[in-house]
Amino acid sequence: MGSGFHGMFGVGQHIFRHLQVLLTVLLAEMATDFSKNAVEKPEPFKAEVKGTIPSWLQGILLRNGPGIFSVGDTSYNHWFDGMAIMHSFTFKDGEMTHRSRFLRSDTYTANMDANRIVVSEMGTMAYPDPSKNFIVKAITFLNHTVPDFTDNGASNFIKYGNDYYATSETNYIRKIDPETLETQEKVDYMKYLPVNMASSHVHYDKEGNAYNMGTSIAEKGKTKYILFKVPAVSERDRGKNVPVLKKTEVICTVPCRSMLTPSYYHSFGMTDNYFIFIEQPFKLDILKMATAYMRGVNWASCLKFCPEENTLIHLIDRKTGKEVETKFYTGAMVVYHHVNAFEDDGHVVFDVIAYKDTSLYDMFYLSKLKENTGFPDENYSKPSYKRFVIPVHSDKGIAVGEDLVKLKYTTANAVKEKEGKLTCQAEVLYEGLELPRINYNFNGKKQQFVYGNCVEESALSRQIAKFDTETKEVIYWSEDNCWPSEPVFVPRPNGESEDDGVVLVSVLNSNPGQSCFMLVLDGKTFKEVARAYVNTELHKDVHGFFIPQGN
Repeated sequence: MGSGFHGMFGVGQHIFRHLQVLLTVLLAEMATDFSKNAVEKPEPFKAEVKGTIPSWLQGILLRNGPGIFSVGDTSYNHWFDGMAIMHSFTFKDGEMTHRSRFLRSDTYTANMDANRIVVSEMGTMAYPDPSKNFIVKAITFLNHTVPDFTDNGASNFIKYGNDYYATSETNYIRKIDPETLETQEKVDYMKYLPVNMASSHVHYDKEGNAYNMGTSIAEKGKTKYILFKVPAVSERDRGKNVPVLKKTEVICTVPCRSMLTPSYYHSFGMTDNYFIFIEQPFKLDILKMATAYMRGVNWASCLKFCPEENTLIHLIDRKTGKEVETKFYTGAMVVYHHVNAFEDDGHVVFDVIAYKDTSLYDMFYLSKLKENTGFPDENYSKPSYKRFVIPVHSDKGIAVGEDLVKLKYTTANAVKEKEGKLTCQAEVLYEGLELPRINYNFNGKKQQFVYGNCVEESALSRQIAKFDTETKEVIYWSEDNCWPSEPVFVPRPNGESEDDGVVLVSVLNSNPGQSCFMLVLDGKTFKEVARAYVNTELHKDVHGFFIPQGN
């Protein structure tokens, strides 16, 4: 009797432990329902700080991402389509204040007024209410044949002059107040230069000039990529309400390899003397886009990857605006994020996060996210951190088949195929890193450290890393049932080394009874120095932007 009782008790304990584990997993899944609508908290809330936030850390971290996934009886299909929610984390005198607000875009207003999704996004095509009359349906149809894109800037923030904008990748950006997160005027790039789409990753130089690139579709019968500069506010215009985009300068235009299928890109590279643009065989089919609405498919289905084609790397001289004559090719790949680029002894070295296919986008369909709780996904193709090296010097007099890369610290090569054509092979530095960030003071210079999200088994990251590009050493941070955002490095003023600063990470915490928090890690040791608990749910987001106090 006794031993049987103990045996039953042991089995009961085992079942109880199993149920506990199961419950923990279920709670984690419930708390990480990425399709749940966010709730905004526009009033500032002082966070509860554990540890010590460095006194020198003064400024605002803005973070942006999708927050509303259903309106009335309608829902978005894709996570990237959700309407933007902006978060601000203000650091002052060892304290942190948090607030959040929905971006009051025209898209938001139209959807909320109709109580249904009426503005199409990349992964979700919006159709009129079946009860609407023929005229309304005809107008909607015409609007989608020549699409007027959304102003739902849910990807990133950019700074032009002294102004900050929420942005996605369409021709519309929305000015915002970084202090209050209030939405201000809508700006259309098309008023200043002919770009239908633009990157949400802008580069900045020490003077405060911003550099970006956009795609101009079938303008005057040509499709091209346009690199442009938005100058810093001049002393003469300081304090005046002059639209800074009025002074936009076109640096150069690069013709598309094929007029009706321009390459998709999310970012580009910049050094002191060059821009690096990757024209990849991941393309937008313009004709298919024009007929997508009629065919009952979303615009994302008009993106096509051509693995049999190569990737063309464009090197553009910043001073002359002209392309380097040599053509640089590599194999088919899909790149969303550039890490950094620098020049070394007649070479341009640039690092990217590259995929072998387009499965990443598919991972973020909400139906897929509901299945995926961060455990290994067999369809997921993990990214490779790749280093490419481009020799800038001429290949004249060099034999076909010879490698022109002379740098000793990399195995990347650039082999001469024929006069004026080199084929480049990258060195793989690390597998499974995304959302890379560096100390931006080293942008365009040779940098050693990269901070990013570990995505080895799933597109949903449970761990962040600091990677040393020289020693290949990696330091990690993770915590049970926590989902860290993209890590943002903030350098200490007058810091003594590249990694002298802190790394800021907003963390979704699905541990029962615990709050989400802002994590502050030491940039050198990657050890926690503080965390600031907020009284609201944080949300999985995309990108962040730190504004130092006084900027």
